Amino acid sequence: MRELARAVGVSASLLSQIERGNVKPSVDTLWAIVRELSISLDDLFGSREPSVAAQAAAAVPLPVVRASAGKKIGLARGVEWQQLTAGSDPDADFVLVTYAVGASSSESGEMLRHHGREYGYLVSGRLGVAVGFDEYELGPGDAVSFDSQRPHRLWAIGDQPAVAVWLVMRGGGLDAPRRRAARRVK
Repeated sequence: MRELARAVGVSASLLSQIERGNVKPSVDTLWAIVRELSISLDDLFGSREPSVAAQAAAAVPLPVVRASAGKKIGLARGVEWQQLTAGSDPDADFVLVTYAVGASSSESGEMLRHHGREYGYLVSGRLGVAVGFDEYELGPGDAVSFDSQRPHRLWAIGDQPAVAVWLVMRGGGLDAPRRRAARRVK
């Protein structure tokens, strides 16, 4: 527990409180835990269903997730993730994200970085998105995508919650092969 806490940059006491359900982690703390443990967000939902990859390999039709059945994780500062897959997928996290009024992906306003590529579609409300030095305001029907290794932050704007469908593809983002190739050339 102490080793994980050091690696994530939080106290062992905070990890213990998160584990017992006494404290909701911030989005950045949750991503750090997932990254350090080399698990998926789906694993945190405690899914007992076979993974999407295992189902596909077995040629079993993918199950439907009913609106009322999606498992939810409440995070710090009014952020909630609802799982949109019936089981764990080793390649992606697919969630419905709700940012309550005033909620943000980072308690301290710091930017997040993690492996993968993100795709988001705003269903309702207004969502601020900062990627690197650029900031955007999304309205219903707007979409965004970016390499998750670029510093980023998300927050609700206005007096309504922001609700978005979010997909995080693991594997270093679409630009990873190009960056690796560029490093080899130098």
